[in-house]
This record gives sequence, C-alpha cells and structure tokens, in this order.
Amino acid sequence: MITVAFQGEHGAYSEEAINQHFSNEADTLPCRTLEDIFQAVMQGRACLGAIPVENSTAGSINKTYDLLLEHDLKVHGEILLRVRHNLLATPDTSESITHVRSHPQALAQCERFLNHNGYTAVPWYDTAGSARDLAAEPTDGVAVIASKLAAKTYDLNIVRQHIEDSVHNFTRFFLVGEGDPVCAERTKTSLIFAVPHMPGSLVAALSELAERDINMTKLESRPRRDRAWEYIFYVDFLGHWEEPQCRDALVALLNRAAFLKLLGSYPAAEPLDEQESGGTQRESLQI
Repeated sequence: MITVAFQGEHGAYSEEAINQHFSNEADTLPCRTLEDIFQAVMQGRACLGAIPVENSTAGSINKTYDLLLEHDLKVHGEILLRVRHNLLATPDTSESITHVRSHPQALAQCERFLNHNGYTAVPWYDTAGSARDLAAEPTDGVAVIASKLAAKTYDLNIVRQHIEDSVHNFTRFFLVGEGDPVCAERTKTSLIFAVPHMPGSLVAALSELAERDINMTKLESRPRRDRAWEYIFYVDFLGHWEEPQCRDALVALLNRAAFLKLLGSYPAAEPLDEQESGGTQRESLQI
C-alpha cells in the first residue's frame, strides 16, 4: 500500500484530502512541518507527500512555493478538497459549550457562527490537534472546530456540521514525489521562472503560451530571496510539457527567462461541479 506524508496530526484536513484522492486505500504519515514532508519522501519513508498549495479564501501558502523551489521533488497530482468545518465536543460538554478551540484560520473561517452563538474563540496550534487534545483531556464547556475525520479518529461528537461562513472554501493540494508521474488524459503543468529586469520581459515570456493557444490557469509572483525587489513567477497551464505546443512554448520561454524550473506535468484534479462550488466555476486566465 502506498504511504503518503502530510503535515499535522491524524484527522487533519490534509489527511482527509489523501483519503479522498486514494479512496481510503493509502497509509498516511503525519509530519510536524511542511519541510518534514519533503524529507520523508526524499528519505523513502513515504512514497508521496500531500502539501497544501492554496486556499480559495486565504490565498496561496507561500512556504509551500518556497519549498518547491528549494527541492527537486516533482508534482505527481493535485487534489481539490471542499473544507467542511464541524463543531466537535465530548459527550459531556455537547450542551454546555462556551469556548471553541482551533487553528486561527479555522476560527476566522467560522467567525459568524462563533459570534452568533456567543462562543469565545481560543486559538490552538492545529485543527486536528485541538480535537486530539480535547479527547485526551476533556474540559467543561470546551469544543473544537475540526474535520469529520478528526471526530471519528478521536471519538468526539459532531455537535454541528458545516459551520464555515463561506461554502466557497476549497483547499488545493499537490502530491509530490520522486521521478515523473504517469501521463493522464487531462494534464496540468506547473513551473517557476524569472525574467530579466527590463521592460516588457514578463509580457514577452507569457506571450509564448498565448501564441500557442495554451490556457494558463494560475499566475503568481513571489520575491526572489537572493535579489531584493526582483521576483519569480509561478505558472500553471493545461497540457503536458511533452505535447508539441507545450514543448515549443517551454523552449521559447527558456530563451526569454533568467531561469526556469519545471515542477511537473501531472494528472489534473477533476473540475468542481456546480453543486460543490455553489454554482461558480473558477475561470482560467486567458492571455
């Protein structure tokens, strides 16, 4: 059975994403930090690592992009997880809740629910960790916000389901591993590049995709840590780098770029259907 590393405690949303992608047929390896995920894969303790890339409400996870630049692991796939927050409690405190613990981001994403019920938010280091700690040391009046998987893992009651303020709450994950992933019918490519610091260099670089009718789905800039006030760019586009038009675009882009790193061509996640996305599809960037 394949082993997939993730950041956090058992019951984390990252583990829920792994179970979703592999239909509960993968072993999971919890890691303390995102860096530890990369180390677990490179040391052979895990076949793949599930790393969060971006959240539809909180934006990109910058640390993930920095690690992708630093390491040579390739992207083997992506997962789109609908984040459903739940209020969990021990049986004795389900009716007398006054305080709710969770990761600050989860608390922020359930702010309206907490305020409406008069609950005091208590920041905790991790969503699943808050569930684990409550199960280990039950506290009167205390509940947590975590996943259904955390409730099952730590035998907690689900007091309320789907308490997030926005239904448009999705997290995108990359699966990273050694070597190249298998080809798929629907493929996406991710890369990093930088351009010379001169007028029109970015437009000229991106035009190599547009001129070949390649659909870019993400463009994001990050500061270059070795050069102040210069930037690197992260790009996703539909297609495999070995397809003729994609290959030609990458060769042309390489000629225009100060450097280029291919993160991988990998099976793209299934598009979100209207029911999951609340009737709104994320539009591609047309360049």
